Amino acid sequence: MTHSALHFSQEASFSNMMAGPITALWQQRHEGTLQGVNQCQLSWVSLTPGTNNKVIVIVNGRIESYYKYQELFFDLINQGYHIYALDHRGQGMSQRLTADPEMGYVDQFDDYVTDLHTFITDIVKPQGYQHHFLLGHSMGGAISSLLLARHPKLIDRAVLSAPMHGIHLKPSLRFFAEPLARFNDYIHSQPTYAPGQRAYYPKPFANNPLTHSETRFQWSKSLYQQQPQLRLGGASNRWVWQSMAATRHCIAEAKNIITPTLILQGSADHIVDNQAHYHFCQHTPNYSQIVTIADARHELLFEKDQYRNIALMEICNHFAAS
Repeated sequence: MTHSALHFSQEASFSNMMAGPITALWQQRHEGTLQGVNQCQLSWVSLTPGTNNKVIVIVNGRIESYYKYQELFFDLINQGYHIYALDHRGQGMSQRLTADPEMGYVDQFDDYVTDLHTFITDIVKPQGYQHHFLLGHSMGGAISSLLLARHPKLIDRAVLSAPMHGIHLKPSLRFFAEPLARFNDYIHSQPTYAPGQRAYYPKPFANNPLTHSETRFQWSKSLYQQQPQLRLGGASNRWVWQSMAATRHCIAEAKNIITPTLILQGSADHIVDNQAHYHFCQHTPNYSQIVTIADARHELLFEKDQYRNIALMEICNHFAAS
């Protein structure tokens, strides 16, 4: 498949696309809820225009909601897929877990994995699709990795976008971050923000580590202004140590994965540890490959066109190979 064969939404026409066809598609969405671990109320969305035998389950990252990915859903539906997406416990449209609704918290990282498994087996699988694909970004990439390792025949092919197989830390913090977060979590009876973390505030585009695309960055910021219930701020101590432990489990359990898996990474990503992707692939040599997108930052699906087009083309080619 050549570059010219695929047409994706571009920044130059972003506002027209959002105001027109993307919003028109979004208005056809179906939203539902399901019970996750400990009766946590989880929200999910599906976009299923026309009949189809191929579905992509999209697993978003920390702080994100499926509301953020309307452009991505539009592009993937145009390539011939149906879409299902879940908002994780404690964020997006799903039930919050702490008195402060803007604190990123999870009791057990495995709850995310169990919730995703429930979503796929109870909501997606009964729809009768022939091909089931998984696209997980960042924290969603870690959740997806553990799902693939624990339920080897659930998914046909997977793409992990900048998966959180390790967290990018300054060398001085590498040995202290997890024990410090564990200690802080242990000594407080209520969840507390990890050092340097706080409630949501609108960060400026300048020097942001996530994307080069000001157009997409500002759109997501305005989404949080219009829908403040989607906002999520910094991570709790509990989330930090649970997630750091989960990154190790991703690599330790990778040997159980038999799903053809593509890892996309940006060479300018300072959120996750790109080296960890290579450790992950060493355990899944027959089932995984890495594509590095030069100069791209962490949010490959929300980047400038020159990076995002490559990411989307790789995703579509990988799924089309089944």
